[in-house]
Amino acid sequence: MNENDYLIPWDKDKLEIFQTEVLILGSGIAGLFAAIKLCPKYEVTVLTKKDVMASNTEHAQGGIAVALNEDDSPEFHYGDTIKAGAGLCNLKAVKILAEKGPECVSKLIDFGTKFDESNNKLDFTREGAHSKSRVLHAHGDATGGEIERALVEVVHSSPITVKENYYLIDFVKNSKAEVCGALVLNNITLAMEIWLAKAIILATGGAGQMYKHTTNPAVATGDGIAAAYRAGAELMDMEFIQFHPTALLLPGAPNFLISEAARGEGAVLVNSRGERFMEGVPGKELAPRDVVSREIWKQMQTGQVYLDFSPMGHSKVEQRFPGIHKTCLNYGVDISTDPVPVGPAAHYLMGGVRINEFGETNLPNLFACGECACNGVHGANRLASNSLLDGLVFASTISDTINQKIGEMPNPEDVLPYEGCPDECDVRDSAADPANLKEELQNILWDKVGIIRDEEHLRQAQAELNQLMERFNPHSEVSELELGNMLAIGMVIIKAALAREESRGGHFRRDFPNAEEHWQKHSVYMRGDYHVRYVSI
Repeated sequence: MNENDYLIPWDKDKLEIFQTEVLILGSGIAGLFAAIKLCPKYEVTVLTKKDVMASNTEHAQGGIAVALNEDDSPEFHYGDTIKAGAGLCNLKAVKILAEKGPECVSKLIDFGTKFDESNNKLDFTREGAHSKSRVLHAHGDATGGEIERALVEVVHSSPITVKENYYLIDFVKNSKAEVCGALVLNNITLAMEIWLAKAIILATGGAGQMYKHTTNPAVATGDGIAAAYRAGAELMDMEFIQFHPTALLLPGAPNFLISEAARGEGAVLVNSRGERFMEGVPGKELAPRDVVSREIWKQMQTGQVYLDFSPMGHSKVEQRFPGIHKTCLNYGVDISTDPVPVGPAAHYLMGGVRINEFGETNLPNLFACGECACNGVHGANRLASNSLLDGLVFASTISDTINQKIGEMPNPEDVLPYEGCPDECDVRDSAADPANLKEELQNILWDKVGIIRDEEHLRQAQAELNQLMERFNPHSEVSELELGNMLAIGMVIIKAALAREESRGGHFRRDFPNAEEHWQKHSVYMRGDYHVRYVSI
């Protein structure tokens, strides 16, 4: 597989071309909120990879952080976000997040989101690295699903076109080399199509599926990030992967997320000897996620680690965490009485397509928000429950930007065709089964580009991914296209991790175990670069 402008060949003359004023790729909180904000003024079309509910948003358990509690303020939220971000936060972006958060969450409530209440008031909980109780939740531990439900209802009652089972392959450009649309695979007809738009919003989520253990759904394969990278977009801070400390770790069971809110409500971590091992760590169980993940990882070298819910009491467990309780019961664990075996799993990508505070990429007409985007708001380590707020706030910001800067409708005749033979099909190793290659990739990244890294293993991973890329060329099937994207993004993560010779937040190098002041800068990489470059925070 070579690094080309496009993942697979295509023939413009054989493709149906559609037009819409605003094209949104992805149907999580960021994509849907942007669609709702823009639809009164523009024709808006949302293309989503599976069904409209299939996103990381739906899987978000803990909640959404926002300074709406009586003893809280945006200033406190700002401070906690910066502290968790390990010296790498974009201060302007954090200020926007904290200050616009209350307004945007209030809008969610207006849309019909039912957050949990206590005594007729919003019920806030506290999570790791928060100084205040500011995390709103819904149905105990189903916050993301409730937000998604409310947004989908608003979308369905609005003049917004939603098309499910549309897979983003690449972006297309006009004669000025500007992004003017998207090349997609209609996974119902199995035909490729081109969608042109005045403005394109990338909201395709993260890439957790690149790792053997992840809390992310199957759709999180980094497709949007990879497509933007091939089109010439800058990627930022790709070395920073957040590993959630507590995912269910049972043979035969998925890496189901055990929400951080459990520790906020009193659950404690114990090792195989039944000892609490976080007692001597500042913040204990509520330390930043990178700290807790590494402490668990150390304990797992000698035995299993467990999350013990018993300190919070049987009735509170069932009331506050009904989804976790039910899921664990399906695998023979009653969390109200039994310690739950847990371990870290890839959870969130702090990096992504580089954007400014207004959601603009370095490519004209292409905007990005949510987990696929990076403006530095999370720094090197995202504060718990800031992800949903990030998607919400910067989707709102993008809608304001587009109102001021929307361009003209592209002319289909102006779309640049694929350079090369549209019918070409690169020969690949006949033994290169895509399913096996995906498993190889996930194991390589987990073992050598995971929670603890060093130069030797990163270079091994780089060589092994190069070998996988030489053996593989994707065809127009979703599983193969996903693998092509995962290989491309994996290489960028490795390059960024090799270049950053320090440890900070979600990037820990055992050969450079300390954070260094001269590394207090964002990494930037784009296709064709030989070296990773850096920009000031």
